[in-house]
Amino acid sequence: MSDIFYIKRGDTSPRLVYKLFPDVNLTGASAVFNMRKKGAANTVNRGAATVVAPATGGTLSYPWAPADTATEGQFEAEFEVTYADLTVETYPNNGFITVRIKNDLG
Repeated sequence: MSDIFYIKRGDTSPRLVYKLFPDVNLTGASAVFNMRKKGAANTVNRGAATVVAPATGGTLSYPWAPADTATEGQFEAEFEVTYADLTVETYPNNGFITVRIKNDLG
């Protein structure tokens, strides 16, 4: 089962927010965000993601840049977390977050 996030072409809001399950303690962790069209090169490569306060809540977010949503289509995305002890884990670890960028009228 994958999560689906919708946004219009060129929009930078809302942020993509991803709640880890089960709750993961992100105290001292850092995160990056990756996104690509299936089978293509990354359109977002190691974009700076944010650990949402409180870190014990296990939530990540990614603030969009205009170039990130410039092309409509369906994309695969994931967060890569580096914990305080330098171990690395990718979320979701059983697939991808589906990001659907829809055309706009403007």
